[in-house]
Amino acid sequence: MMHDNRNMDARQAGIIEAAAALARRELEHEGSGHDWWHIYRVTELAKRIAAEEGADLFICELTALLHDLADEKLVDDPEAGMKRTETWMLEHGVKPEEAAHVMEIISTMSFKGGGGTPMKTLEGRVVQDADRLDAIGAIGIARTFVYSGKKGRPMYDPNIPVRHDMTPEEYRSGKDTAINHFHEKLLKLRDLLNTAAGRRIADDRHAFMEEFLLRFDREWNGL
Repeated sequence: MMHDNRNMDARQAGIIEAAAALARRELEHEGSGHDWWHIYRVTELAKRIAAEEGADLFICELTALLHDLADEKLVDDPEAGMKRTETWMLEHGVKPEEAAHVMEIISTMSFKGGGGTPMKTLEGRVVQDADRLDAIGAIGIARTFVYSGKKGRPMYDPNIPVRHDMTPEEYRSGKDTAINHFHEKLLKLRDLLNTAAGRRIADDRHAFMEEFLLRFDREWNGL
Protein backbone atom coordinates (compact mmCIF):
# COMPACT_ATOMS: atom_id res chain seq x y z
CA MET A 1 0.00 0.00 0.00
CA MET A 2 1.22 3.49 -0.83
CA HIS A 3 0.90 5.81 2.14
CA ASP A 4 0.71 9.58 1.98
CA ASN A 5 2.73 10.27 5.11
CA ARG A 6 3.47 13.94 4.44
CA ASN A 7 1.22 14.99 7.32
CA MET A 8 2.51 12.31 9.71
CA ASP A 9 5.56 12.16 11.94
CA ALA A 10 7.90 9.16 12.01
CA ARG A 11 6.00 7.52 14.89
CA GLN A 12 2.68 7.71 13.07
CA ALA A 13 4.14 6.57 9.73
CA GLY A 14 5.73 3.55 11.42
CA ILE A 15 2.45 2.62 13.10
CA ILE A 16 0.58 2.83 9.79
CA GLU A 17 3.11 0.52 8.10
CA ALA A 18 2.83 -1.99 10.96
CA ALA A 19 -0.99 -1.84 10.94
CA ALA A 20 -1.07 -2.47 7.19
CA ALA A 21 1.19 -5.49 7.64
CA LEU A 22 -1.04 -6.80 10.45
CA ALA A 23 -4.25 -6.40 8.44
CA ARG A 24 -2.71 -8.06 5.42
CA ARG A 25 -1.43 -10.99 7.47
CA GLU A 26 -4.76 -11.50 9.27
CA LEU A 27 -7.13 -11.07 6.31
CA GLU A 28 -5.13 -12.05 3.21
CA HIS A 29 -6.92 -15.38 2.80
CA GLU A 30 -10.37 -14.31 4.01
CA GLY A 31 -12.96 -15.40 1.45
CA SER A 32 -16.16 -13.46 2.18
CA GLY A 33 -15.31 -10.10 0.57
CA HIS A 34 -13.87 -8.74 3.85
CA ASP A 35 -10.31 -9.52 2.82
CA TRP A 36 -7.10 -7.48 2.70
CA TRP A 37 -8.12 -5.82 -0.55
CA HIS A 38 -11.34 -4.59 1.09
CA ILE A 39 -9.14 -3.03 3.79
CA TYR A 40 -6.89 -1.52 1.11
CA ARG A 41 -9.82 0.06 -0.76
CA VAL A 42 -11.47 1.38 2.42
CA THR A 43 -8.16 2.90 3.52
CA GLU A 44 -7.64 4.62 0.17
CA LEU A 45 -11.22 5.99 0.29
CA ALA A 46 -10.76 7.11 3.91
CA LYS A 47 -7.59 9.01 2.99
CA ARG A 48 -9.36 10.69 0.07
CA ILE A 49 -12.41 11.70 2.14
CA ALA A 50 -10.29 12.75 5.15
CA ALA A 51 -8.26 15.11 2.98
CA GLU A 52 -11.41 16.71 1.57
CA GLU A 53 -13.22 16.95 4.92
CA GLY A 54 -10.22 18.10 6.98
CA ALA A 55 -10.16 15.06 9.28
CA ASP A 56 -7.15 13.66 11.14
CA LEU A 57 -5.42 11.51 8.51
CA PHE A 58 -3.57 9.33 11.01
CA ILE A 59 -6.70 8.35 12.96
CA CYS A 60 -8.68 7.74 9.75
CA GLU A 61 -6.00 5.61 8.11
CA LEU A 62 -5.24 3.59 11.25
CA THR A 63 -8.93 2.91 11.91
CA ALA A 64 -9.54 1.89 8.30
CA LEU A 65 -6.65 -0.59 8.47
CA LEU A 66 -7.81 -2.17 11.73
CA HIS A 67 -11.60 -1.92 11.46
CA ASP A 68 -12.36 -5.56 10.51
CA LEU A 69 -10.00 -7.35 12.90
CA ALA A 70 -12.82 -7.73 15.46
CA ASP A 71 -15.76 -7.95 13.05
CA GLU A 72 -18.38 -10.44 14.23
CA LYS A 73 -18.65 -11.78 10.67
CA LEU A 74 -14.98 -12.79 10.76
CA VAL A 75 -14.08 -13.71 14.35
CA ASP A 76 -15.73 -16.04 16.86
CA ASP A 77 -15.25 -13.66 19.79
CA PRO A 78 -15.61 -9.99 18.76
CA GLU A 79 -14.97 -8.77 22.32
CA ALA A 80 -11.64 -10.59 22.46
CA GLY A 81 -10.87 -9.24 18.99
CA MET A 82 -11.51 -5.68 20.18
CA LYS A 83 -9.21 -6.19 23.18
CA ARG A 84 -6.52 -7.68 20.96
CA THR A 85 -6.77 -4.70 18.57
CA GLU A 86 -6.47 -2.20 21.41
CA THR A 87 -3.53 -4.05 22.99
CA TRP A 88 -1.76 -4.20 19.62
CA MET A 89 -2.06 -0.42 19.22
CA LEU A 90 -0.73 0.37 22.69
CA GLU A 91 2.19 -2.04 22.16
CA HIS A 92 3.06 -0.35 18.85
CA GLY A 93 3.31 3.25 20.06
CA VAL A 94 -0.27 4.47 19.59
CA LYS A 95 -1.06 6.99 22.33
CA PRO A 96 -3.86 5.97 24.74
CA GLU A 97 -6.15 8.80 23.58
CA GLU A 98 -5.55 7.86 19.93
CA ALA A 99 -6.25 4.19 20.64
CA ALA A 100 -9.45 5.13 22.51
CA HIS A 101 -10.59 7.19 19.51
CA VAL A 102 -9.92 4.33 17.09
CA MET A 103 -11.71 1.81 19.31
CA GLU A 104 -14.74 4.10 19.71
CA ILE A 105 -15.05 4.33 15.91
CA ILE A 106 -14.63 0.58 15.32
CA SER A 107 -17.22 -0.29 17.96
CA THR A 108 -19.97 1.87 16.41
CA MET A 109 -19.41 1.83 12.64
CA SER A 110 -21.17 -1.43 11.65
CA PHE A 111 -24.49 -1.37 9.72
CA LYS A 112 -26.25 -4.12 11.77
CA GLY A 113 -29.58 -3.70 10.03
CA GLY A 114 -29.41 0.07 9.76
CA GLY A 115 -30.13 1.11 13.35
CA GLY A 116 -26.63 1.92 14.50
CA THR A 117 -25.43 4.72 16.77
CA PRO A 118 -24.43 7.94 14.93
CA MET A 119 -20.67 8.48 14.72
CA LYS A 120 -19.41 10.93 17.35
CA THR A 121 -16.38 12.35 15.53
CA LEU A 122 -15.47 13.56 12.06
CA GLU A 123 -12.92 10.76 11.77
CA GLY A 124 -15.60 8.21 12.59
CA ARG A 125 -17.89 9.68 9.96
CA VAL A 126 -15.09 9.54 7.38
CA VAL A 127 -14.15 5.89 8.01
CA GLN A 128 -17.77 4.75 8.17
CA ASP A 129 -18.40 6.43 4.82
CA ALA A 130 -15.32 4.77 3.29
CA ASP A 131 -16.44 1.34 4.52
CA ARG A 132 -19.97 1.86 3.22
CA LEU A 133 -18.76 3.10 -0.16
CA ASP A 134 -16.89 -0.18 -0.64
CA ALA A 135 -20.25 -1.96 -0.22
CA ILE A 136 -21.88 -0.22 -3.20
CA GLY A 137 -21.18 0.23 -6.90
CA ALA A 138 -19.39 -2.39 -9.01
CA ILE A 139 -17.26 -3.53 -6.07
CA GLY A 140 -20.34 -3.77 -3.87
CA ILE A 141 -22.12 -5.94 -6.44
CA ALA A 142 -19.11 -8.26 -6.69
CA ARG A 143 -18.71 -8.49 -2.90
CA THR A 144 -22.40 -9.29 -2.42
CA PHE A 145 -22.23 -12.34 -4.65
CA VAL A 146 -18.92 -13.50 -3.16
CA TYR A 147 -20.37 -13.24 0.36
CA SER A 148 -23.63 -14.93 -0.64
CA GLY A 149 -21.76 -17.80 -2.26
CA LYS A 150 -19.65 -18.32 0.85
CA LYS A 151 -22.78 -18.34 3.02
CA GLY A 152 -24.70 -20.67 0.69
CA ARG A 153 -27.38 -18.07 -0.03
CA PRO A 154 -29.22 -18.26 -3.35
CA MET A 155 -28.55 -15.59 -5.95
CA TYR A 156 -32.25 -14.80 -6.08
CA ASP A 157 -35.55 -16.44 -5.21
CA PRO A 158 -38.78 -14.54 -6.00
CA ASN A 159 -40.51 -16.49 -3.20
CA ILE A 160 -38.23 -15.05 -0.48
CA PRO A 161 -39.53 -11.58 0.42
CA VAL A 162 -37.36 -8.54 1.16
CA ARG A 163 -37.15 -7.99 4.93
CA HIS A 164 -37.81 -4.59 6.57
CA ASP A 165 -37.14 -3.11 10.02
CA MET A 166 -34.83 -5.91 11.14
CA THR A 167 -33.07 -6.33 14.47
CA PRO A 168 -29.30 -6.97 14.24
CA GLU A 169 -29.99 -10.65 14.93
CA GLU A 170 -32.58 -10.87 12.14
CA TYR A 171 -30.22 -9.04 9.78
CA ARG A 172 -27.47 -11.61 10.41
CA SER A 173 -29.75 -14.65 10.10
CA GLY A 174 -32.92 -15.80 8.45
CA LYS A 175 -33.77 -16.36 4.81
CA ASP A 176 -32.01 -14.01 2.44
CA THR A 177 -30.75 -13.82 -1.13
CA ALA A 178 -28.02 -11.82 -2.81
CA ILE A 179 -30.54 -9.67 -4.68
CA ASN A 180 -32.61 -9.06 -1.53
CA HIS A 181 -29.45 -7.78 0.16
CA PHE A 182 -29.43 -4.82 -2.24
CA HIS A 183 -32.89 -3.80 -1.02
CA GLU A 184 -32.26 -4.64 2.64
CA LYS A 185 -28.97 -2.76 2.90
CA LEU A 186 -27.02 -1.56 -0.13
CA LEU A 187 -29.60 0.78 -1.66
CA LYS A 188 -30.03 2.43 1.76
CA LEU A 189 -26.37 3.29 2.22
CA ARG A 190 -26.18 6.41 0.05
CA ASP A 191 -28.70 8.22 2.27
CA LEU A 192 -26.87 7.13 5.42
CA LEU A 193 -23.52 8.65 4.46
CA ASN A 194 -22.12 11.33 6.75
CA THR A 195 -19.92 13.55 4.57
CA ALA A 196 -20.37 15.64 1.45
CA ALA A 197 -17.35 13.94 -0.13
CA GLY A 198 -18.77 10.49 0.61
CA ARG A 199 -22.20 11.37 -0.78
CA ARG A 200 -20.69 12.67 -3.99
CA ILE A 201 -18.77 9.44 -4.55
CA ALA A 202 -21.88 7.43 -3.64
CA ASP A 203 -24.19 9.00 -6.22
CA ASP A 204 -22.49 7.36 -9.19
CA ARG A 205 -22.08 4.00 -7.44
CA HIS A 206 -25.74 3.99 -6.35
CA ALA A 207 -26.92 4.68 -9.90
CA PHE A 208 -24.80 1.80 -11.20
CA MET A 209 -26.42 -0.63 -8.73
CA GLU A 210 -29.91 0.51 -9.76
CA GLU A 211 -29.00 -0.04 -13.42
CA PHE A 212 -27.61 -3.50 -12.59
CA LEU A 213 -30.80 -4.51 -10.73
CA LEU A 214 -33.01 -3.42 -13.62
CA ARG A 215 -30.92 -5.45 -16.05
CA PHE A 216 -30.84 -8.45 -13.69
CA ASP A 217 -34.64 -8.37 -13.48
CA ARG A 218 -35.00 -8.25 -17.28
CA GLU A 219 -32.62 -11.15 -17.80
CA TRP A 220 -34.22 -13.16 -14.96
CA ASN A 221 -37.49 -12.93 -16.82
CA GLY A 222 -35.96 -13.99 -20.14
CA LEU A 223 -35.86 -10.53 -21.71
